[in-house]
Amino acid sequence: MDATVTPTIQSVPCAALAAGVSPALRPALDSDRDFLREVFISTRAAEFAGIDREPAYINDLLAQQFTLQDSYYRRHYPHAHFDLVTCDGANVGRLYHHWGSTEVRLIDIALMPFYRGSGLGTQLMRALVAEAAKRGLAISLYVEMQNPVRALYQRLGFVKSGENGVYEIMRREAGPSHHVVPQPGGDRDLSQLFSQA
Repeated sequence: MDATVTPTIQSVPCAALAAGVSPALRPALDSDRDFLREVFISTRAAEFAGIDREPAYINDLLAQQFTLQDSYYRRHYPHAHFDLVTCDGANVGRLYHHWGSTEVRLIDIALMPFYRGSGLGTQLMRALVAEAAKRGLAISLYVEMQNPVRALYQRLGFVKSGENGVYEIMRREAGPSHHVVPQPGGDRDLSQLFSQA
């Protein structure tokens, strides 16, 4: 992949994650827009790596797609929480979620490449599931059909409830989270992440 298509903001290893420190959420600010764009680009860059186009063209295209996606999310979910995921003081990803009266919509979750596969996303999803279960709310999300994260969602009790283009709609009905398979090393209590949602 061409270096100009990869994210330019460097991630700092979350040493605190291994030491047992939990991630945090904070509302994304206008000043976080460059970071949010880099998170988006990091999730799409591989798709465009083999295209025979100038890197500047691909970067511009991905930046435009970020703007369109961001506008769509904010227009369709005006009361959603658009949060930055932080760990040990470093910005590591984004988590967009909307809490309705009967359902939580997980709009988007994305981590910078360094943090993928670290267990951080699993921690965040377990906390979301636990809080939704405590409130008696179902959770729904869209995920690309070929995305390997579907296996995590299935382990957390999500099932396919439909399709929309390249996306599978998954849903976890309201109910207890105790049937979720325990994470090796034990689960951390991250319930405070969503207490203000």
